[in-house]
Amino acid sequence: MGTRDPMFQGRRLRALLRQTREARGFIQRDVAQEMDWSLSKLIRIETGQVNVSTTDLKALLQHYGVVEPSRVAEFIDMAKASKQRSWWYAYRNMLDTEAKVFLGYESSATVIRNFEPLLIPGLLQTEEYAHEVLRILNPPDFPVDEMLALRMERQERLIRPDGPTLHFIVDESVMHRAVAGPAVMRHQIRRMRELVDWPTITLRVVPFSAGLYSRARIAYQLMEFPDLEDEAVLFIENPSGDIIIREGNPEDPPTVSPLSYLETFWGLEQLASRDAAPAALDAALERFAPGSTPSLTTVAE
Repeated sequence: MGTRDPMFQGRRLRALLRQTREARGFIQRDVAQEMDWSLSKLIRIETGQVNVSTTDLKALLQHYGVVEPSRVAEFIDMAKASKQRSWWYAYRNMLDTEAKVFLGYESSATVIRNFEPLLIPGLLQTEEYAHEVLRILNPPDFPVDEMLALRMERQERLIRPDGPTLHFIVDESVMHRAVAGPAVMRHQIRRMRELVDWPTITLRVVPFSAGLYSRARIAYQLMEFPDLEDEAVLFIENPSGDIIIREGNPEDPPTVSPLSYLETFWGLEQLASRDAAPAALDAALERFAPGSTPSLTTVAE
């Protein structure tokens, strides 16, 4: 894996500083008084409104009893990394806050799981397919070319031998939907056929014969960070606005849990054999072959 995203580093630093303070039983007001800081300064550091300087960070860690050199160095490295520019900085003016947070998490994840009920997953889309999706599903003034470039760069950064482990599950209907026509679909499916044997990628297709299943209409992505406290971060694509939910975050809806979606994803893996994916892709290529008539024949598992 490459270096974690600066935004992710900043969020982790703030979380670890709060956790360290709370573990010592300190409240913000008392810490601020002991450090001879204003209360607002500590609050701004813990909420990310300002970056913490190396000098202030060392003093804060000393106050919290964090003195082991390797541990102090870990905090300092995290603080320095958080001040760098993210790879997506050039696109920042086209991204809302949720999109920036999503890219920060995605760029830093070690495991990514993605379910798509209607479309080829974004990380697997060819340029032609992605262009059509971005053009049709967004308003007329949407910056299609710029966001297409962003999507292609996401792929380049994540689909590589030292990249995260990527697990994709799609509904079989995705393989029948002719986005931008048969020629584009042939190119798209050939691309997926090449990636199905990629060492960091698994692809499964839920067959029509599986019937209706849990959360069949919701596109979602789960991002995991095994060496961190967050077991998973959930991203849900929603027509009224995308949602990011972190496991154990009290500000997130209690009825929606990343772990519950992870269980749903595991359940889908039981419905969709990994070994059947190449045959499903080959059948799709035949359906979109020149002169053929697309059908809704279900590929047997």
